[in-house]
Amino acid sequence: MTQDTRTTLRTPIVAVLGHVDHGKTSLLDKIRGSAVSEGEAGAITQHIGATDIPLETISTMAGELVDPDDFDLPGLLFIDTPGHHSFSTLRARGGALADIAVLVVDVNDGFQPQTEEAIDILRRTGTPFVVAANKADTTPGWNPQEGEPIQRSLAAQSDRAESMLNENLYEIIGQLSDVGFSADLYWRVQDFQKNIGVVPVSAMTAEGIPDLLTVLMGLSQRFMREEMAIDVHGPGEGTVLEVKDERGFGATVDAVIYDGVLRNGDTVVIGGQNEPIVTEVRALLRPRPLAEIRTEKKFEKVAEVTAAAGVKIAAPDLDDAMAGAPIRVVRDRPVEDVVAEVKAELAEIEVETAEDGVVVKADTLGSLEAMADALRESEVPIMRAEVGDIAPRDVAIAETANQQEHKAILGFNVDVLANAKRELETADVTLYSNDVIYQLIENYETFVEERKRAQQETVLDKVVRPSRFRLLLDHTFRQNNPAVVGVEVISGTLQNNRNVGYFEGNEFERVGSLSGIQKQGEDVDEARAGERVSIAIDGPTIGRDIEEGDTLWTEVPEKHAKILEQELREQITADEREALAAYLDTRRKRDPFWGK
Repeated sequence: MTQDTRTTLRTPIVAVLGHVDHGKTSLLDKIRGSAVSEGEAGAITQHIGATDIPLETISTMAGELVDPDDFDLPGLLFIDTPGHHSFSTLRARGGALADIAVLVVDVNDGFQPQTEEAIDILRRTGTPFVVAANKADTTPGWNPQEGEPIQRSLAAQSDRAESMLNENLYEIIGQLSDVGFSADLYWRVQDFQKNIGVVPVSAMTAEGIPDLLTVLMGLSQRFMREEMAIDVHGPGEGTVLEVKDERGFGATVDAVIYDGVLRNGDTVVIGGQNEPIVTEVRALLRPRPLAEIRTEKKFEKVAEVTAAAGVKIAAPDLDDAMAGAPIRVVRDRPVEDVVAEVKAELAEIEVETAEDGVVVKADTLGSLEAMADALRESEVPIMRAEVGDIAPRDVAIAETANQQEHKAILGFNVDVLANAKRELETADVTLYSNDVIYQLIENYETFVEERKRAQQETVLDKVVRPSRFRLLLDHTFRQNNPAVVGVEVISGTLQNNRNVGYFEGNEFERVGSLSGIQKQGEDVDEARAGERVSIAIDGPTIGRDIEEGDTLWTEVPEKHAKILEQELREQITADEREALAAYLDTRRKRDPFWGK
């Protein structure tokens, strides 16, 4: 590709994903020589950050695997997503912001819930990725080879240690296959466009990190070089990673600029919670190379940044900026055109809402979109969907839902404001919150299922159950007023205080109603299939209206039969279904639409 004076190759953007505690931040720490995980709660990354790793640093760490003369890409820009954060937060022009991703998997634990969630999002966004099989050094009997390429390290291991590691690696390769990805150890992969490379690494000893950097640089150089071409003088484009208050500046945004140039003093349009924000850049704060943007306390003020770069933007009126929203430099274009461009991109991720449904709150536009997609797949309607913490207004809106199961708020990775907590204590609204999207939705669906089951059980208590029973020979204890006779329940559940009768042809003839059931001399409310009991029937005379040996049925009202067949079929027993089917078949021979 011929480059003119206006174009250059930008740094590829790399997202790091994986299950909590699988070592994402430790891996980046080893690369950037910082200790972010040491200073954070529970050694878990709490926010998204961006780290620029220049080609020279990569070449130094990768040693003989990377010759800087073979590359014209400037390095790698790592986006460090928290373990509980939706990767789809990172958006650019309606797609994934990252050019490539590293999926970190603990070689001992294999796939975990957030691993599966990350893979779902990688598949949906079509983002190419490699797997870093971390914690190789924890293999029993491992002989550490600090900073060595993994194949050289493997050569120094005992046969037993290498065999144990391979067993775990092929378990991960099998798990990738189970979710539709062909994969192998990276040095065995012939075509990285068809197969996923698995790189064994250790964030503790840096073994395999040279290989990981080499694979990332190689894939970027070979397959993405043309996509990295940018207009170095063009108006900057980027994505908001996070909105933060900074002493001396007020609300600022941490951002990744993925195209063009952003200068101090530029007019920019940024996606806001209500309308796009038009503002002027007051300061651009850039961390040093190898420093992590979200932990850096002393930023260097710069006049401009060129893609790809992580930068903190200070400007007025950024309070309503949204994580995941687009950033556009106006430069020499009409402001209204750029506002329309930002609105159009935001419209792509507008959540379709219904008149009745749940309220959804998420921390970023991307995670809101991911939530909406997952709820749509689960056929859960959404009445309102917004970015931000749960506020009293959300509780009030949720309470207006028509259906009881929709009086719910689903919060992904957000806080509940103090006054909203007070509202929730008295409101008829249930709050569900989780930091894994599909678990959040599973929790809600479990609640709906349990509620539905409880409702069905209540209905089932009131509905007339079907039964067929036979009067036993030589078991008449009283002929009438009431008739008392021994019976065997053939199918279904025989309940007390129900009308009973028999079929004359296809016509049901009622003969009386049960006024008592006794089993082994004890009064009971019902008898199940296979049981023999004595019953009292008000109405008939045995020997005249009914005979020993006759088969009788519980009379099921048409409305009850419809509920049993259409709503409670799975809640009744197999023999009750059998009794109901036979009862309906006979009724429908006379009236095909009976009970429908």
